[in-house]
Amino acid sequence: MAALRLYLIAGEPSGDRLGAALMAGLKTRSPDVEFFGIGGPLMQAEGLTSLFPMRELSVMGIAEVLPKLRGLLKRRDQTVDDILTISPDALITIDSPDFCLRVARGVKAASDISTIHYVAPSVWAWRTKRADKMRGIIDHVLALLPFEPPYMQDAGLGCDFVGHPVVAEPVATQAQAQAFRTAHGLGDAPVILALPGSRQGEVSRLAPIFGAALQRVQKQVPEMRVVVPAAGAVAQTVLGLVKDWPGNPVVLDPRSMPPDQAAAEKRAAFAAANVALAASGTVSLELAACETPMVIAYDMNWISWQIMKRMARIDSVTLVNLVSETRVVPEFLGDACKPNNIAPALIKLLADDPNRTAQIEACQITMQRLGRGEEAPGLRAADAVLKVISARL
Repeated sequence: MAALRLYLIAGEPSGDRLGAALMAGLKTRSPDVEFFGIGGPLMQAEGLTSLFPMRELSVMGIAEVLPKLRGLLKRRDQTVDDILTISPDALITIDSPDFCLRVARGVKAASDISTIHYVAPSVWAWRTKRADKMRGIIDHVLALLPFEPPYMQDAGLGCDFVGHPVVAEPVATQAQAQAFRTAHGLGDAPVILALPGSRQGEVSRLAPIFGAALQRVQKQVPEMRVVVPAAGAVAQTVLGLVKDWPGNPVVLDPRSMPPDQAAAEKRAAFAAANVALAASGTVSLELAACETPMVIAYDMNWISWQIMKRMARIDSVTLVNLVSETRVVPEFLGDACKPNNIAPALIKLLADDPNRTAQIEACQITMQRLGRGEEAPGLRAADAVLKVISARL
């Protein structure tokens, strides 16, 4: 029997992580598998030779895309031609729908190659027609969240829930958390983790709000300390914005450490914190994995917020609330993202409050529903891919 040949495309670091885990799972199930496509360092470490650097696809926003549009269209056509030449058993596109789905459309127009898309579009939140647009382009979807398959199936797409990668990521032990506190001189102080985002725009917008909220908290909890794990791309901006924050902030700058050490420091910080103040996003799941109670706050420009409010189909944006089917994580979004609202919620969670207990229980439920204790998501995704291919034989 001929070796399995798969073409994978990732356009962002998060997709590179998913792709690498999937490749590792596929090698476990089918050791002679051959990989082709586009990916970053993690996928390359699993045996992929990238057609071109993945960073060329890591472009977000209309203003950023337009100057590079001609180059992106050229890369799209180059990728379609490469797939048709190789004629793999399946094309697996990983998130990055603006590029990936255009490639899949070109491939489907010229072949019957199976197409699998990893990461379901969040049609449960907004823009419900996105799933309909995938019909005829994508044969099967691999979903990260347990409630997503029915939305895909209603649009006529096959879909498997394969688990969220957060459940397979390591979590710091209590000993490592205590060592972190000792190393940074935190002692037994209440520690607030501040996570104002990973993009320049959101950090610049949220950091002043977070700082003002923390000033109000300090009036009630003068012994508090603040830890800020910064993303590498915005670390310099973060250092400048938090220098006047209360709580003698400890900024974790990943640029000053080897990658493995930076990841371990971040994990230890999450486990050492008493509570977190975080921008909206998947970071809520990283906090949930450590059972760290949290307050979510997010703001954007007024026009974007008005559009989002009108398009939203859900009453919460926090994945812990959605997956656990609770609303225990406080959210302050848009007009409500104000220091006077955020500070009391943080103070409440720092106390031995029933809300703190309820959040920890919701975090446990969330991790269980996302697949903790089951097979690793990479293996589950591999099994789903092989099932799709077998069905076509």
